[in-house]
Amino acid sequence: MLDQGAFPLSDPEITFLRELSRAGSRFVVVGLGAAVLQGADAVTQDLDLWFHSLGDPAIAAAAKAAGGVFVTRSSPPMVAGKGLDRIDVVVHCHGLKTFDIEYKGAIELPIGDFSIKILPLDRVIASKHAAGRPKDKAVLEALRATLAARMATGKR
Repeated sequence: MLDQGAFPLSDPEITFLRELSRAGSRFVVVGLGAAVLQGADAVTQDLDLWFHSLGDPAIAAAAKAAGGVFVTRSSPPMVAGKGLDRIDVVVHCHGLKTFDIEYKGAIELPIGDFSIKILPLDRVIASKHAAGRPKDKAVLEALRATLAARMATGKR
């Protein structure tokens, strides 16, 4: 179950994610947000979502249900609206396999009456390592420590 203290979600964000889930939209939470949701000792403001298809009509419908819009004429596309500004649409993930492979290996995270898929910590580490940006390199030690602690307790 999501620990709201680790990564508190706004009501519009919860509505957006719930509507995506109910519509069967295929997406994965990636990046540092996925790591924080797995207990990483890190801070982020963004919730990075990687979609199977940006042409999925469920994205626009979920944004509308949450009081926002899905803007496709920007690069990258974005979800806009009050309480939805932390959601980032990811169009490429460095160091990862295809969406279908990563989706299959993603972790199911319950949030109230629905669940979302999040990228496992080892895959977040692979992506951060491959991206190689200073901000990615800065969190690698903390992510590796979290992964080691999770493995020691039998968590994935």
